[in-house]
Amino acid sequence: MAPNRSFRTVDDAAAIAAAMISNKYPLLSVWRHAVLQLLDDYTSVLRHSGTEAAAAIWAAPPRPSGDQRVDGALAALAEHLARRDAWRPPGWVHDPQREAEPWWFVTALRGMQPRALVESPLSFRKRGVFITDGALNRA
Repeated sequence: MAPNRSFRTVDDAAAIAAAMISNKYPLLSVWRHAVLQLLDDYTSVLRHSGTEAAAAIWAAPPRPSGDQRVDGALAALAEHLARRDAWRPPGWVHDPQREAEPWWFVTALRGMQPRALVESPLSFRKRGVFITDGALNRA
């Protein structure tokens, strides 16, 4: 399993994702250990240090992860959080190479895919990454 660690930048998460992808981890594990861990770390920085420090996590473009679906998810998360928390998304999120090819339904349950098509936030949908309503809810 991937090590638990704190991410200071989106590139830290992309590096873990790249290592997991090269070691043939399932994409759902990459989602949990890279994307959701980054969300948790962002939320902690936002809570303790404020919006400017949290937005700085996303400032520099991350390295390619080795899978466009993950790259799309990281760009989508950056744009989603920027909208939600009122900061300007970095320019790299608009790179067309950061779109899921093929589309990525993050849920492992095929029956949830129609729901994910409807419930995914716009920043995820437009990049071909589909999540259900509660996928970004953290305890």
